[in-house]
Order: sequence, then C-alpha cells, then structure tokens
Amino acid sequence: MLETSVRLLRLLTLLQVRRDWSGAELAERLGVTTRTVRNDIERLRILGYEVRSSTGITGGYRLDAGSAMPPLLLDDDEAVAVGVGLRAAAAGTVTGIEETSLRALTKLEQTLPARLRHRLDALRHATVSAAGGGPTVDAETLTTIAGACRDNRELRFDYQGHDGRSSSRRVEPYRLVYTGRRWYLLAWDGDRQDWRTFRADRIRPRTPTGPRFTPREPPEDAASHVVRGTASLAYRHRARVRLEASAEEIAGRVTPAGGLVRPLDEHSCVLETGGDSLRDLVGYLTSLDVAFHVLDPPELRILLRELAERYIVAAEPPV
Repeated sequence: MLETSVRLLRLLTLLQVRRDWSGAELAERLGVTTRTVRNDIERLRILGYEVRSSTGITGGYRLDAGSAMPPLLLDDDEAVAVGVGLRAAAAGTVTGIEETSLRALTKLEQTLPARLRHRLDALRHATVSAAGGGPTVDAETLTTIAGACRDNRELRFDYQGHDGRSSSRRVEPYRLVYTGRRWYLLAWDGDRQDWRTFRADRIRPRTPTGPRFTPREPPEDAASHVVRGTASLAYRHRARVRLEASAEEIAGRVTPAGGLVRPLDEHSCVLETGGDSLRDLVGYLTSLDVAFHVLDPPELRILLRELAERYIVAAEPPV
C-alpha cells in the first residue's frame, strides 16, 4: 500500500484530472478500500481543498473551487506552459502584474526538476519579441471589463478618444481582444446603435456595473471585427488588395496589426489594410513578395504606375 502522503498526492492528481469520481473508482486506482478513500478525502479537506461528496447511485467526489488557493499539481507540459505564460506576463502589456508574475515564476522555477528548467531556459534564450512597446493597461481595468463581459452586465466608463477628448460611455461589452500589442474591447454602443471598438488603456470604468442584458451576436467574430478597425480604419489611407496567393499562405506573413485576410478561392485572397501614406502601403505590399492587384483606392494604382515607370527607367543601362 502506498504511504499516506504519496497516496494523497495521487488522489489529488486524480481529482484534478477528471471532474467526477466514484469512491469505488478512486479506491481501485489507488489500490485501497473505499473507507481509506473517505479518510483521505477528509485529510484533503483539512489541507484546504474543497472536495464535494454526494451519495446514491450517481454519488461520488468532485474537487471544487474553494475560498483560498491550495497547491496545484501540474504535469510537465502544464508546468512549462505556466512558466512561459508568466515570463510573457512579466514583460507584457498589463500594468501592475510584472512583479507579481516574476515572484510566481521564481517560486515555480525553484520547484521544477532540472529537465523542465532546461526546457524553460531553452525557450527563453531562443525567443525574442518583435512587439513594440505599446501602452499598458491597468490589471484592475481588465478584470472589471472581463467580469462585465462574462456576466453580461452593462459597462459604464469614461473614454479618452484618439483626439484627446473625453466622453462618458454606456455599452454592452462583448469580448476583450488582444492583438499582440494592445487590448481592445468590442461592445455594442446603445447610444450610437452600432458596434464599437475601444482601446482598453483609454478606458476608466465606473462602478458599479449596470444591469444585465441579453447578449447579441456581432456581424463577424470579435477578433476579425477588431482587426478590421485597428488595421485599416485607423489609418489615413485604407486599401483593399487582391493577393495572388491562398489565404493560408498569406496568413503566416500578415500580423494581426497588418491587416485582415479574407479568402477568395484556393489561389487568391483579399487583404484589407492601411497606412499613414500611400508610399508606406506600396512598401508593405511589396514586402509580402506575391503578385497583387489593387482594388481600391485608385490613388494607390496611380502611384504604382508612376513608380513602375521610374523603376523601368532605372533598370535600363546608363547612356
């Protein structure tokens, strides 16, 4: 029979792997009697784990969330995933959790076996971030917004627009979207009777939140809607371009901030993008290294013709 401490860890692992267990199933897995299982369940409860038990034909045990955070048991892949996530959070875009993430990461690495520390170190040394230093968001702001999205409650907040002016908003929050540099809220604005995208770092929530509402579906998925607004509408010049390559091929070359890719057929797709200048757009489209045709704006086609004529002359041998 397993020693009590080892058996408790095995029992806790089983309860975390599956939602419901019968006493007989746990006893068989651990090689003990159902009475021993009941005693071990009581020991876990003393340690702070909320284990619910029920009787009858469908009775058994279930590990529930408690009032405090007890220790967790993670397998190798889960531990590495948590470590990678904590490293990203320590250098991320959420204000106030950098130090907390580092403390948690330190505790995790102290308990990791050497083989897992090596995996984390390899990931750290082999990975660099190309993300820009975008504005950070207060962690409490994100949790307030996320709670309103989860509970389908109206959200009231003060919002600073891109022109610096402040306004009071009352919206039905739908989803938080992270583009790799900034956090955005997609919400239904009842005053404007339309879907609106708000930068989370410009939101100052008012409490308490408003009444519950029945959520409505946006015209497209939240990520696509936000990317459409941030990748093209926010620029001075917007463009729609047909690319002579499949959407799957282009998706690996276009970041979320670079535009929205829509498939046309197996060999072509449409890119909706934008730029602060038409010349910037030409440079960006050329960098994709595929043939393309400008659908709009006409000004971009005119510039391409001018540049093409100039390049043809430049390619001729000097006189």
